Amino acid sequence: MALSWRAWRTGRSATRWPGSGYAESTLAQAAWERTRKAVARWGWAGLVFGGVVALIAFAPATWLADAVAARTQHRLLLADARGTVWNGSAMPVLTGGLDSRSATMLPGRTSWKIGLRGLALELRVRQPCCINEELVLLLRPGLGRLSVQMMPGSGQLGEWPAAWLAGLGAPWNTLQLTGTLRLSSSGLTVDTAAGRWNLVGQADLDLNNVASPLTTLDRLGSYRVHLSGVNAGPPALTLSTLDGALLLSGTGQWTGSQFRFRGEARAAPGAEGELDNLLNFFGRRQGALSLISIG
Repeated sequence: MALSWRAWRTGRSATRWPGSGYAESTLAQAAWERTRKAVARWGWAGLVFGGVVALIAFAPATWLADAVAARTQHRLLLADARGTVWNGSAMPVLTGGLDSRSATMLPGRTSWKIGLRGLALELRVRQPCCINEELVLLLRPGLGRLSVQMMPGSGQLGEWPAAWLAGLGAPWNTLQLTGTLRLSSSGLTVDTAAGRWNLVGQADLDLNNVASPLTTLDRLGSYRVHLSGVNAGPPALTLSTLDGALLLSGTGQWTGSQFRFRGEARAAPGAEGELDNLLNFFGRRQGALSLISIG
C-alpha cells in the first residue's frame, strides 16, 4: 500500500497539468517568438519602404534625361544632367535622332523643379538665356496617357535662337536659319494617349527676322505658326507671313497620330531672282509657286 502511494505521488508530480509553471513558461516563449517574428517582419518592411522612398526622393537627374530622350526619340537631349529628378539642371540639345550626327546646344544650363500641386505634378523650368522668368507646366500622368498643361503667362513665354533648329537635321541643317523663335500662349493643354493626342487652347511661335545662306538676301522675313485646338476637333496648325520677301502660307492638321500639312512658298514682287533656288528647295514647283506637302 505504501509503494502504491509513492508511485501515485511520483506519477502525479510528473504530470504536466494545465496552469502549471512549465506550461506558462512554454506559452510565454511561444508568444515571445511570435512577437520577435512580427517585429522582424515589420523591421524588414520598414527598411524596404525607407529604401524605396529614398530611391524616389534622390532619383538622379539622369533618369529624367533618359525618359525625355526616349519620349522624343532622342531629338531632345538633357546633356550633363545634374541633381535629382525633382531638382536638377542640364544642357538642352536638339538632334536629328538616335543615329544623327547633327546636334546643337543652347548656351547656359536649364534648371527645373518638380513638386506636387493637387493631384498633378508641377514642373517649373528656368532657362536664363531664353525663358522669360519661369515656365510652369502641370503634368498628369496616367495609365498609357499623359496630360500636359501650360499655365497662362504674361504673353511671351520665351525666345530662342533659330540656329538651334539646325540640330534637328534635314531640312533645318541645310537651311541654317538665323533669327529668333518667340513662343507665346494664353494657355494650352495637350493630352496624349496610345499615340494619339488632343489639344485645347492656343499658342503662337513667331520666327522673327529669319535669314538663310541659301539666298543672297540679308533677310527672308518674319513668320507665325499658330497652333490651336478644341475638344470637338483635332489640333490645327496655320502658317502665315508677317512680312518679308519670302511669302509662306499653309495649314496642317493632326488626325490621330498622323500630321498632314499643305502650303506654298513664293517670292514677293522684285525678289524672284534671289529666291528662285530657295523655292526649289521647299517642294515641287508650279510656276512661281513652290508647293509644300508633309504627310
